[in-house]
Amino acid sequence: MSNSNNLVPGFNDEKDDSLKISLEQVEEVENCLIVYLNGYIDTYNSSFFQKKVQKIVETGFINLIFNCGALNYVSSTGIGSFTAFLKMVKPKGGDIVLLEIQPKVYEVFQLLGFSQFFNIKNSTPEAVSHFKHESPVETSVFPKLFSCPVCSKRLKATKAGRFRCSECKSIIAINEQGQVFLG
Repeated sequence: MSNSNNLVPGFNDEKDDSLKISLEQVEEVENCLIVYLNGYIDTYNSSFFQKKVQKIVETGFINLIFNCGALNYVSSTGIGSFTAFLKMVKPKGGDIVLLEIQPKVYEVFQLLGFSQFFNIKNSTPEAVSHFKHESPVETSVFPKLFSCPVCSKRLKATKAGRFRCSECKSIIAINEQGQVFLG
């Protein structure tokens, strides 16, 4: 990982202990950075987060991959920040991808109805291929949109596994082929 200040001048000047942000340039995609997030995003540090990303976009990076693998909490204010970033880069021809979202964090996106607005990927090669406008690295049925078998709530699964319906709290299982089961 290269020094974030080399990519975005002055990036490391301001710090916040609750959210550590580092940057890595993606050479094979023009104006693309991976933004590594470590910690949490809430009402108290969201303006710090927004200033940092605004600095990135002002430097000319409009294709952003947010690696959320070490992000353990996002409040509704934090999700609002991601929405603001999307509005910031879309008019410039850019886009954002959220990568490796933890199940608890994804549930917040889903409960607030934002999961369908974002490109959510499970691996860096998948995220990079999104910007290259290629077919995904591996063919997968995920992300999969489906209805809860109990309450018919529209849901989205990013990978096989078990999770709880945000509406009726039923436990739902999805296998690798995308088949939905109760329990």
